[in-house]
Amino acid sequence: MGWLGDVLKRNSELEWLFDLDLVDETTHRSYLKKMALETCINFIGRTISQSDFRIMKNNTRQRNDWDYLLNVRPNTDQSAADFWQKFIYTLIDENEVLVILTDNNDLLIADSFTRDEYAVYPDVFRDVTVKDYTFQRTFRMDEVLYITYNNEKLTKFMDGMFKDYGDLFSRMLEVSLRKNQIRGTVGIDSTQALDDKSQTKLQNFIDKLFTSFRKNSIALVPKLKGFEYNEVSKGEDNGQSLEELSKLKRSLIDDVANILGIPNALIHGELAEYDTSIKAYVRFCIGPIIKKIQNELNAKLLEKQEYLNGHRIEVFGLTEKDLIEQAEAVDKLVASGAFTRNEVRVLFGKERSDNAGLDEFVITKNYQSASATKGGENE
Repeated sequence: MGWLGDVLKRNSELEWLFDLDLVDETTHRSYLKKMALETCINFIGRTISQSDFRIMKNNTRQRNDWDYLLNVRPNTDQSAADFWQKFIYTLIDENEVLVILTDNNDLLIADSFTRDEYAVYPDVFRDVTVKDYTFQRTFRMDEVLYITYNNEKLTKFMDGMFKDYGDLFSRMLEVSLRKNQIRGTVGIDSTQALDDKSQTKLQNFIDKLFTSFRKNSIALVPKLKGFEYNEVSKGEDNGQSLEELSKLKRSLIDDVANILGIPNALIHGELAEYDTSIKAYVRFCIGPIIKKIQNELNAKLLEKQEYLNGHRIEVFGLTEKDLIEQAEAVDKLVASGAFTRNEVRVLFGKERSDNAGLDEFVITKNYQSASATKGGENE
């Protein structure tokens, strides 16, 4: 580059600007991928972490060790809310999650493991690692909780999409920086002799001038004879560029949310379509995950005969309807004689009452047959 290279070496800021304008280099903006995944997966994780796991026997909740592990303290280092949030994050991000029960009755989520699959025998998990500890023993499928989410690891599935978004975001960011860049020219009297000492002083003055303009909203500099500074570009309004960057990030989150079944309006906090969005979210996103967890708990924590005898592990949480908002519907269900009051309590996520009267069907007079009513001319 000759003389231009010498000039750029003396001014590191100009060298960076030169490379930015002319060198075709993009970064894959890995934080975009992290942002989209964290936003969407943690949204689901926070929802599941509010669930209440109930061990039911003869329609009565059992308060035992499993109830404590699932709802209060699964292990010595995590609360139930933290445990289930990490459980969901691992399940969706890695497409599978393995939970083991230690000899100390702690539920631990494996960070890595190797699965040996068999056709007619239970699969075996070995090299199970939690944090920095690797278990020397193996775990059979019937000894662990193991759930898969989909057919392919989410991050692997979306790697191509994230790369394209990263390239586009990098290019848009560079354009925005160039639009807001301050450019100027410095002129000096060419009749003055510039030795090495004078060049160094001049360069230092130019660097201080540039720094003053760049860091301060108001900058005053002395006007020197034989030295002129002219600003040729004060930067353009980059509001539109920033808006485009925001739209791109929002679009990326929307794509991930669509894959996971989260309504876009809900994840962005738009209240205009809240009721519709929450219903779709519960039915098509949270419901299937809760069903997977509930099936696995019933299969691994209960014997076959216990399940056939009516024992259940049920998961209650966001999937339940709000009792206050549905008060009128509750009244209709009971008053029509379609449900007992205890059955309605179960439908709305509440425990059954010991009051035997709540197991009786009641009906209001308005629902009786016409022949059963008396009054008017028939009296």
